[in-house]
Amino acid sequence: MFAIGRKSPKFDCIFVHMAKSRDNFEKDEKEKLRLKKKKEKLEKKEARKANQEKAKDFEDMIAYVDEFGNITSTPPDRSKKVEIDPETISVGVKKALPQEPEDKTRRGKVTFFNSSKGYGFIRDEQSQESIFVHINKCLDPIKENDKVTFTTEKSPKGPSAVGVKLAT
Repeated sequence: MFAIGRKSPKFDCIFVHMAKSRDNFEKDEKEKLRLKKKKEKLEKKEARKANQEKAKDFEDMIAYVDEFGNITSTPPDRSKKVEIDPETISVGVKKALPQEPEDKTRRGKVTFFNSSKGYGFIRDEQSQESIFVHINKCLDPIKENDKVTFTTEKSPKGPSAVGVKLAT
């Protein structure tokens, strides 16, 4: 490529520059690098093909599971096959069996009762759980350390005693 330069003040001639541009040099270097990477990639591909075994036939790829859940290469014995009824297999949550209606009446002891505010707590004899009681749910007047019978209901804050009577 010819480039016309500037006039020299000392001489009445024009300098002609015949230099390769820097851009072309960088492009050539990038092209060499790209070809080198491509060649390495092809070499790796050929090496993988050489190391790879011949294609396996279908029978070699099949695996069997024995009756104990172990993977084997031999097929299972057909004479040992056991038929399983699909109805006996439980998937998910077990079906709830109808429960017999049990006696919901519980026994307990009044551990705390504030008669001015009208609430207290009963300690259940079976579960040792502390159950809230309100005076509106009491059938008999109660006070601390009284033995009582009651039933429970679910309330937003937990179990609550209802139908509270003095135990006889």
